[in-house]
Amino acid sequence: MDLQKLRNDFPTLRQEDAPAYLDNACVTLRPDSVVQAIHEYYTTGPGCGGRSVHRYGTKISRQSSASRHKLAKFINAENSKEVVFTRNATQSLNQVAHGLSWNKGDIVLTSDREHNSNLIPWLQLEQEQGIDHRVVASRPDNTFDLEAFEAACGEAGKDLKLVSMSHIGNLDGVALPVKEIAKITHDHGALICIDGAQSTPHMNVDVQNLDIDFLAFSIHKMLGPSGMGGLWGKYELLDGLRTIQAGGQTVRNSSYDAFEWAAPPARFEGGLGHFAGMVATGAAVDYLSALDMDAVQEHEIKLNRIMSKTVSGINGVDIIGPADASQRSGICSILMHDLPAHDIALLLDEAAGVMVRSGQHCVHSWFNERGHQNGSLRASAYFYNTEEEVKLFADTFEEAVQAFS
Repeated sequence: MDLQKLRNDFPTLRQEDAPAYLDNACVTLRPDSVVQAIHEYYTTGPGCGGRSVHRYGTKISRQSSASRHKLAKFINAENSKEVVFTRNATQSLNQVAHGLSWNKGDIVLTSDREHNSNLIPWLQLEQEQGIDHRVVASRPDNTFDLEAFEAACGEAGKDLKLVSMSHIGNLDGVALPVKEIAKITHDHGALICIDGAQSTPHMNVDVQNLDIDFLAFSIHKMLGPSGMGGLWGKYELLDGLRTIQAGGQTVRNSSYDAFEWAAPPARFEGGLGHFAGMVATGAAVDYLSALDMDAVQEHEIKLNRIMSKTVSGINGVDIIGPADASQRSGICSILMHDLPAHDIALLLDEAAGVMVRSGQHCVHSWFNERGHQNGSLRASAYFYNTEEEVKLFADTFEEAVQAFS
C-alpha cells in the first residue's frame, strides 16, 4: 500500500496538524469518494428509491441496488438479496434476535467478551420469552476456548438454538476461530450468527467459506457514513424471519384486514431508506475493494506491535488479551486499574493530538465481572495510520501515566 497516497484521499488527514486518529474501532474516517457520494445524492438526485419512477427515483433505485451488489460481492454472498441495509450492527443483531421464533428453554450461547449489541438482545429474550442465555468463558488471556465451547454445546443438547459471537472482539482485538465454531454449531443442529463489526472492515470475510448463517456489521466502521450497517443471512433463513420494522415496503400488498409480506431484503427495510448512506456505502466498498485486505490486516498488526512494545513495559497498566500483538489485530486495549482513563484520553488529545477511546467500550459485563469499573484506554489502528502516529501515542501515553502515578 502507498500509505501517503491513501492518506491524501481523506480530508481529515489533509488538514494542517491533522490528529493521530486511533479510534477506528469506534468509527473510521471517510475518504473523498464517500463524502462526494453523499453530496451528489442531495444535490443532483435526492429521490426516493423503490417508489417514485421519475428520474430521481430511478437513479437512486439503481444506485442503491448497485451498492447492495457490491456489498454482496465484498463478503462473497451468493446473491445480493441476502444483504439487508440496516442502521448499524446493533440493529442487525436485534433483527436476528427478535426475528427468529423462540420456545421457552431454547439455548443461546455467546462468549464472555461480547459487545452489548450481542448480549442485551439475548438477555431481553431471556426476560421476556424464557430463553436460556449461556456464556462460554474465554481462557485467561482472552483467547477462545474451543474445548469449553464444544462442551457447552454438548450440555445444551437439542435445546441449543443459536450461537452468536463476535468475530473480532472490540474489547481486545482477539479473533475467534469462526470456521471451527460454525462446524461445531452445525454439528449440534444450531444456527450461528457472527458480529462482524470489527472484522469486516479489516480482513477478508467470506461468509460462504466460514459457513455461517448470519453476519452483522457496521458500515460506519468501514469508511462508510454514520447510520449505515448491514445484515447478511442465508436467503432461506431470512425468508423465515419476522421483521422488527413493519410497514412501507415491507409488504407486497395489504387490505384493511390482511397483508402479504414482501420478500427479503425489502421485508426488513421498512420506512424511507437512508439513500445517501446507501450510495455512499457503494463508494466505501469500492475503496476497500481496491485494497489488499490481507495487507490491511498485516499493516494493522505491525502498528499494534509498535504500540504494544512500549506499553507492555509501563508499570501500573496491562494490555488486555494475549501478549503477542499479532493475536490482537489492530487493537491495543490497556487496562487502567486505578488510573483515570478519561483524563488520560483527554490529555493525549489536548497535548499531542492523539485520539483514542476510554471507558468500558460497551463491554460492561467483562469489566464488571473482573472489578475493573475504570475500564480501559483503547487505541485502534487502520490502514491509513502511520508508524509515527502509533509511536506518538505510545510515548505520550507513557508520559501521561508517569504524570498521574
